Amino acid sequence: MEKEIQVQINKLPENPGIYIFKNKKGDIIYIGKAANIKRRVKSYFLNNVKGKLLLIKKETREIEIEETKTTIEALIREAELIKRERPKYNIKEKDDKSFLYLVITDDFYPRVILERGRNLEKKKVRSIFGPFVFSSEIRSALQIIRKIFPFSTHTKKEIERKKPCFFNQINLCPGTCAGKIDRRRYLKDIKNIEMFFQGKKREVIKNLEKEMKKESDKTNYERAGELKRKIGLLNHIQDIIIAKKPPEQKKLRVEGYDVSNISGKDAVGSMVVMTGGEMQKEEYRLFKIKTVLGPDDAAMIREVIRRRFKNNWQIPDLILVDGGKGQVSAVKDSLNEHGISIPVVGIAKGKKRRKKEFIGKIPFGIREENLVRLQEEAHRFAINYHKKVRGKNFIK
Repeated sequence: MEKEIQVQINKLPENPGIYIFKNKKGDIIYIGKAANIKRRVKSYFLNNVKGKLLLIKKETREIEIEETKTTIEALIREAELIKRERPKYNIKEKDDKSFLYLVITDDFYPRVILERGRNLEKKKVRSIFGPFVFSSEIRSALQIIRKIFPFSTHTKKEIERKKPCFFNQINLCPGTCAGKIDRRRYLKDIKNIEMFFQGKKREVIKNLEKEMKKESDKTNYERAGELKRKIGLLNHIQDIIIAKKPPEQKKLRVEGYDVSNISGKDAVGSMVVMTGGEMQKEEYRLFKIKTVLGPDDAAMIREVIRRRFKNNWQIPDLILVDGGKGQVSAVKDSLNEHGISIPVVGIAKGKKRRKKEFIGKIPFGIREENLVRLQEEAHRFAINYHKKVRGKNFIK
């Protein structure tokens, strides 16, 4: 039987695509994707494989493939097939609630977000794609797509504030946060994102080419040039690396801190946690400030950090604090009290409050955009708690 499988492997192409393993009954037992189909499939049939790979190796009798032009298209096709076929070794030890899905919401300005299956019922959904097995792969794909079709992740309340976000400053948010984009044009980009994740890249390019010609005929050359750039990026789309995640790879833990008060009154602090780029809401913590009188944010942060490290919680790889040098120094002072050495980074508003600035060195493997997300989450968490405390004290 191994010889028959080896014959099939020898005929496989060294291109991106999907591989499908079937058992002796012809049932699909596993679906995967690869940048190099032949090399990836071959790895399942080595002599030293263990665990799930060994079970797959023993049961496989037939291998089918689908070639794709890019690994991103392989990623999309894999998710589609897993959702339809539900192979046992893809879903074993997991359920739909633990997989990651790409969600486009049904908001006035639709948001493009990633959600676990357990949270899907809580969303007003326009479209859903997935499940995706590894979060790093779909996040990488979204980063590429966002450079072509900038999309919004803002809630209605955030849009009403009319303040440009960090991602708008680096051209990844179209400006829904600041009223900078026409809704009709934005919905066109959302439709293109949906079509792309439906595997219709060619149709997206044709639609953009038609629109580019119309804009050019109307002598709207700036818009035509923008569309030409999008077409070029899609035609030569930068690929993501699809590879099996090494088991020894460590997911970095980052803790974000913020405080909230009005002139020092009803002061509270928040701690939020991100591991491997994903929020860990079950590990969030809140603190009522007990030792600081008056408006002194640095002293409040110092108290929060001091109290946090009295608990036997997991030590983070990085601490992020909302604020500048004063807040960063306050965190370091508290860490020194405990004899702990952890990198500390602050996010300040920057000159004229136009751009966020990072205070301190960001460790390798941690992305700036993830730190911005964490800061905003810490700020939101602290503000909400402050409102509750203030409301209770007002009633008293």
